[in-house]
Amino acid sequence: MSVPTELHYTADHEWVAVDGDVATVGITAFAGEALGDVVYVDLPAVGTAIATGDACGEIESTKSVSDLFAPVDGEVVELNEAVVADPGLLNTDPYQAGWLVRIKVTGPTNLLDAGAYEALIGGE
Repeated sequence: MSVPTELHYTADHEWVAVDGDVATVGITAFAGEALGDVVYVDLPAVGTAIATGDACGEIESTKSVSDLFAPVDGEVVELNEAVVADPGLLNTDPYQAGWLVRIKVTGPTNLLDAGAYEALIGGE
């Protein structure tokens, strides 16, 4: 499974694309595969203040329910309504159509690069 090198990652299997002070967040293909078929996504509302490491949403699959953790400090500025309507996008296109939220970053970030994330998941 490929790990896009232009993205940053968390140990909770989320990817983060930073553009200026806005971070786009999604789950990795590794997470999608581990979850199985995603059937429901609960995302924080626009305007919600979040802190790194806090649970800020849920992803429900046919196997389990998993928390979505905030990868950065900030405020939610946009939700991906397409993923709310079709949660399966997290399985079929996690790095493009399957993004979850955009966050205006208000603090420092502590994210993994692609190499560190590949090492975390065992180079799969």
